[in-house]
Amino acid sequence: MYCIKKLSLLTILLCIFIALTNPNADTVRKNSPSVLWFPPPSHFARNLSSRLMSWPQRHDGDLSGVDLERRDPADSLEYDYYRELCPQAEKIIRETVRRIYSVHSRVAPALLRLVFHDCFIEGCDASVLLDSTEEMDAEKDTPPNETLKGFDVIDVIKAEIEEVCPGVVSCADILVLAARDGLLMAGGPFYPLSTGRRDSTQSYADLATYQLPSPYGDLSDTLASLGSRGFNEREIVNLLGAHSIGAIHCKSFQSRLYNFSGTNEPDPSLDVGFLNLMRFKCNESLLASPSPSPPPSSSSESSFGFSSLTSEEPGIVMNYEGPSSGFGTLYYRRLLQGQGVLYADQQLMVGEDTGSWVRAYASDVSLFRGDFAETMLKLSNLQVLTAPNGQVRRSCSKVA
Repeated sequence: MYCIKKLSLLTILLCIFIALTNPNADTVRKNSPSVLWFPPPSHFARNLSSRLMSWPQRHDGDLSGVDLERRDPADSLEYDYYRELCPQAEKIIRETVRRIYSVHSRVAPALLRLVFHDCFIEGCDASVLLDSTEEMDAEKDTPPNETLKGFDVIDVIKAEIEEVCPGVVSCADILVLAARDGLLMAGGPFYPLSTGRRDSTQSYADLATYQLPSPYGDLSDTLASLGSRGFNEREIVNLLGAHSIGAIHCKSFQSRLYNFSGTNEPDPSLDVGFLNLMRFKCNESLLASPSPSPPPSSSSESSFGFSSLTSEEPGIVMNYEGPSSGFGTLYYRRLLQGQGVLYADQQLMVGEDTGSWVRAYASDVSLFRGDFAETMLKLSNLQVLTAPNGQVRRSCSKVA
C-alpha cells in the first residue's frame, strides 16, 4: 500500500512538471490574465514536492497517533473543503471579485491590506470584520485600521453565498480567498489555499492598536513585529513587496518630506528627485496639515498603508508608472534608488541581509513571485480557528 501511494505521488508530480514545462504555457498565461499564474519551473519545481507533502491531508476519521493538543490547527484545513456542502463557493468569490475589479481595480490592494490586518491580529479569523457593540470595541475602529477598505466587498460576497449555501462558508475563508483572487487579477501570483477556517466571536481592538507594524518603524521594529508572527527576514522583505500596488496617503510619509525626526530637514535617505515628486503630490495635503505624522502608537495606517484615495486625501499611487511595470520588481528597484515611499520600506536597505534580498528580488521577478506566493500562503494560515472552535457567521460584521 505504501508503494502504491508513493507511486501515485510521483505520477502527480510528473504530470504537473510536464504541464509547467509545456512550451505553449507561457504564451497562454501572458495573453490571458484570467488564467492562473504559477512561478516558472526553475523555482516552482524545487518546492513542489515539499509543498504537496505539506498541504493539509484528510484524516478520514483516523486520528490515531496524532497529538491533538500540539497539532497546528492549519493542519485541519482541507483543499476544496466546501466541495460537498457548497461546491459553488469559490466560484462565487472569484467571479464577484472579478466583477468588482473590472470597475474598481483598487479592490485588489484593499483586500490584500484587509487580510493582512486580519491575520496579523490573533490569526485569520475574520475578527477585523466585526462591528463594535456595547460589550466589545472593534478592530476596524482603531487608529491603524481607520482607512481599511473592502468591508462592503466581503459583505456582497457573503450575501451571494448565503443565498446558495446558508450558514456554511465562513467569513474567514471568504476573506483569504477574495484577497488571493484580487491579487491574481492585479498581476500577482496564484497560491493554492486550503479552507475550513472558522470565524472568531471576538474582536481585538487593543491588540490592533499597538501590535500592527508601523510605517514609521526602523528596520529593527519591522523585523521584531513581523518576526513575532513567525516570518524570517527573507519573508519580511518579500511580504512588503505587497506595496507594489495600491496607494499610500501623504500622512503616512509626510514627516519624511520636511521635518524628519524633528530636524526641519527631509529624510536624507530619499532620492532628491523622488522627494520633489512626493512634495508635489502632497502639496495640498501638507499646506492643510503641516505638522509631522503622528507616532506609531497612534498612526492611522500600518506598514501595509495602501488604501483607496479620495480627492481630500492626496497620496502616491504605488504603480504610478503603469500596471505594465510589473508586480514586485519596481518596488524593489525603487528601494535601491532611495525611492521607497514609506520609511519602513526604505529601511530594508539598512540591513545587510534584508538589503541582499531587496537586490535579489529587484533582479529576479520569478524568484519574488514564487516566494510571495509561499509567504501569502503562510500568512493565510496564521493561527486559524477550525471546528469545533469559532463559528460560521451569517453576517460578517456580527457574531452569530
